Amino acid sequence: MAAGLPPDALGRRVACGTDYGTVRYVGSVSPTAGIWLGVEWDDPQRGKHDGSYEGTQYFKCRHPKGGSFIRPNKANFGVDFLTAVKDRYGLNDEQDGQCGTGNTVVIGTKTVEFVGMDSVAEQQRQLNKLVDISVRECAVSHAGQEEEISRTCANMRHINLSKNLISSWETVVAIASQVQNLETLNVSENKMRFPSTSTFTSSAFSNLKILALNQTEITWTEVLLCAQGWPVLEELYLSSNNITVLERPDNVLQTLKLLDFSDNQLLDGNQLHLIAQLPRLEQLILRNTGISSIHFPDAGFGCKTKMFPSLKRLAINDNKISQWSSINELDKLPSLRALQCNNNPFMDTEKNPETLKQLIIAKISKLEVLNNCEILPAERRGAELDYRKIFGKDWLEAGGHWNPEKNKPSEEFLAAHPRYPALCLKYGAPEEGELKGQQPLTLKNQLLTLTIKCPEKPEQKPVEKKLPESMTIQKVKGLLYRLFKIPGSDLKLSYESSKLEGKEVELDNDLKPLQFYSIESGDCVLVRW
Repeated sequence: MAAGLPPDALGRRVACGTDYGTVRYVGSVSPTAGIWLGVEWDDPQRGKHDGSYEGTQYFKCRHPKGGSFIRPNKANFGVDFLTAVKDRYGLNDEQDGQCGTGNTVVIGTKTVEFVGMDSVAEQQRQLNKLVDISVRECAVSHAGQEEEISRTCANMRHINLSKNLISSWETVVAIASQVQNLETLNVSENKMRFPSTSTFTSSAFSNLKILALNQTEITWTEVLLCAQGWPVLEELYLSSNNITVLERPDNVLQTLKLLDFSDNQLLDGNQLHLIAQLPRLEQLILRNTGISSIHFPDAGFGCKTKMFPSLKRLAINDNKISQWSSINELDKLPSLRALQCNNNPFMDTEKNPETLKQLIIAKISKLEVLNNCEILPAERRGAELDYRKIFGKDWLEAGGHWNPEKNKPSEEFLAAHPRYPALCLKYGAPEEGELKGQQPLTLKNQLLTLTIKCPEKPEQKPVEKKLPESMTIQKVKGLLYRLFKIPGSDLKLSYESSKLEGKEVELDNDLKPLQFYSIESGDCVLVRW
């Protein structure tokens, strides 16, 4: 074996300059002399071949040009954890460490600058103060001497080990087992081997709450095996791991609140049923997972599913969902409050973004945030009233009726509009006269006949005005200023409708048009100052 070459070199992660790879072969390559390393590179463009040379296959690569041979002295096999920490935070006597020599570190809430610490005792005191440690891209490959980390860095709680040279999960366990109060761990961008059989570890991760395993090539089966050692884990990040198949997590991950599957090609939305009984899961991130539909078969129209009982926030953006039926299904989730759904084909069915937003709001009853925008009460009311009116004719034709005894809408209508009965209960069923003659949108048809009243100024007689429904509240205030000679900034507007007896709705957003509030001809605008 060549001098300086680790005895376990085969399978180890190495760096060569800025390139990372895995050693797939150690030995001679005929007809040359000496030892070579056959490396499969993370970036196939760094390679030259598939592991074969002059007709002999020395190792195999996933990419036909992903491999090459290098001499051992060109490969960086990394350093132990503590060496990386000392180098990163300027605590080594030798200042030629393998990663950046930052001179400041956050300890609790204080930023401490390390200057001229010569004594070992002083170095030890500073290491013991470290709580939040980042050794990203510091070529960490192994834990080091047994118990050295626990003796030196006793107070660590948060560790960033991303993009290093860690080759196996056992190395992560060896480091974590020496950090008694570890709460947050990021080992993303380390392509490592995970155990294929149960390896329950009683204490290494006993306090761990947040774990990031993005781009580590872990499978869901391996996640479940390792999860036996994560008894209180709350957040798990698994982005970009080629996870395609899920299994039911029996007796593990029961404390999980956040799960990130983004950039894994799950393809089949029914896979989600296998994780649907996680009791505390509040946030599920499914961005760019290839799913084309969502369905909760245990619940019928207008009913709530028993799946995902605690799910409040769901991200399904950048997928292949093409049918509105999947959005209807989301109303079955009993706790859903926030949704991200941009960049799905179903959104192309409606060209007007405001109408699209209103449709989603009307279909999901408890939604409070849509695509990171808060849904105001007036916006929800407007969306639901518009939805009730737009599809009222379809409802009547499908067997709907304002008389409850005659109200028997078809299964097909309820499948397409499962919330419609609830909206009828909330706002009253639409009557035929209300829905008749919905004419094309011309300027004449868009004019609203409104009565303007000043309830606190009885001497001011009511005035009738015809206003475009696209007119903003700000412009309405300008009109009223000319009418009443009161500065628009002092005006407070609201309106009342015969359909909402006893209720008064504030017109509180100057930038919104009248149609946003679902004002109709015959309604009364109330003016106060």
